[in-house]
Amino acid sequence: MRVMILVKATADSEAGLMPSLELLQAMGQFNTDLIQAGILLSGDGLHPSARGRRVAFDGPERSVTEGPFGDTAGLLAGFWIWNVADLDEAVAWVKRCPNPMPGPSEIEIRPLFEEADFLAASTD
Repeated sequence: MRVMILVKATADSEAGLMPSLELLQAMGQFNTDLIQAGILLSGDGLHPSARGRRVAFDGPERSVTEGPFGDTAGLLAGFWIWNVADLDEAVAWVKRCPNPMPGPSEIEIRPLFEEADFLAASTD
């Protein structure tokens, strides 16, 4: 199963503070471990929301808002896409991850839809 691993933003990541050399090395080793295990499909860090844009949809109307986007609780600082056997395996790998931020942080695990999910829905 494919999962997206969402690294939640913090005040530090939104301020554009770069990780320490120690953290970069630890994350590099973690990514190497993921690659060697055949799990890592993709992943990257994200610039702070101040460098982003949001496009809101309301019927045919579109409006664009420039960042930053306020409360960090709903923002992302990075992501991975992994191929794992199940959510338990994803949780086990996330527990091995170095803390991605200098202080408290959070990582969310979300399964990606697969073609079979849509096929099952179309036959209901």
